[in-house]
Amino acid sequence: MSSPAPILDTSRAGILASQDYRDLIADLKARIQSARISAARAVNSELILLYWDIGHGILQKQQMLGWGDSVVELVAADLRREFPGATGFSAQNVWRMRQFYTLHSQPEFLSQLVREIKKSGRPVPSGEILSQAVRELVCVVPWGHHANALIRIQDHSARLWYLQATARFGWTRNVLINQIKAGAYERAVADKKSHNFPLALPAHLAEQAEEMLKSSYNLEFLGIRRAVKERELEDRLITRLQGFLMELGYGFCFVGRQYRVAAGKKEYFIDLLFYHRFLKALVAFDLKVGPFEPEFAGKMDFYLTILDEKERAPGDQPSIGIILCAEKDDIEVEYALRSKSNAIGVATYELQSKLPREFRGKLPTQKQLTDLVRSEYED
Repeated sequence: MSSPAPILDTSRAGILASQDYRDLIADLKARIQSARISAARAVNSELILLYWDIGHGILQKQQMLGWGDSVVELVAADLRREFPGATGFSAQNVWRMRQFYTLHSQPEFLSQLVREIKKSGRPVPSGEILSQAVRELVCVVPWGHHANALIRIQDHSARLWYLQATARFGWTRNVLINQIKAGAYERAVADKKSHNFPLALPAHLAEQAEEMLKSSYNLEFLGIRRAVKERELEDRLITRLQGFLMELGYGFCFVGRQYRVAAGKKEYFIDLLFYHRFLKALVAFDLKVGPFEPEFAGKMDFYLTILDEKERAPGDQPSIGIILCAEKDDIEVEYALRSKSNAIGVATYELQSKLPREFRGKLPTQKQLTDLVRSEYED
């Protein structure tokens, strides 16, 4: 015999208290938020295209008719008179529009974009199609990012890198400015990153994880000027968590410190655990105050296996581990990671700024000091 259908409370109070109603409101809120974001992006794209066309128009007339720079201020004044309620037509901003178009239409910038497209394996566009690709790229980034940060970068490779990173990770203006100040591009392209991502992850995820990882992290904001133990380093990072998140890069969400995981009857603790919104993966950090040792990789591999088994949510990507240490030997790291099945990266950190240029090469290296102390001791 079938059970009777449940009696539903259809009163106002009953509807408000029901889970179905709460689910409906949650879905509607998500939909409205999505629509607002889409509308804002559409408005931003149209604004960027407008500024692109204004900059293009001014530069084109200057080149064709030999007009001087004074035309920029004339255009700005006429646009303000014609559209008195509109903002963005100050002489300074119109100058930025001209500079904005000029920088992103130069052959050097276009050549750099072509090289990046070739590296990705996609078909290389030419002519008008390439110009359209540039327009589509710059339209994703808000004007404030362009006007206050990106157009100040004269190196075309660096500007393209920051453009693509901002578009991909949704950096706010402040995050972008801080990434530029911290030399994120220079560290990304100049320093060798140590990891086994291509062996442990699908190709598309390995590429994204490689972008997420830095070869070296600047922890100068911790204010450490002496030797510390690993727990003190962890304490400082937690105390200044906002600064650490800024250094890690956009997308990291803090989960916990000394995060407990269990295997059998024993429990283990991960120094710092984060979740990366864009990778959709847990990222575990193991902090070391000394140089990298091969056994660190085995320990991290073990942690990641437990995380994937017990903490990884449905739809999440495989967990990633980062061993953060004071020093590393790239060859040693390569051998240590080669046999590991989980995705592991090894990076160093800097607690103080590097020597000013005028002192480089004039002071003894760490190895020279060590050899000197050893020779004195042996004598």
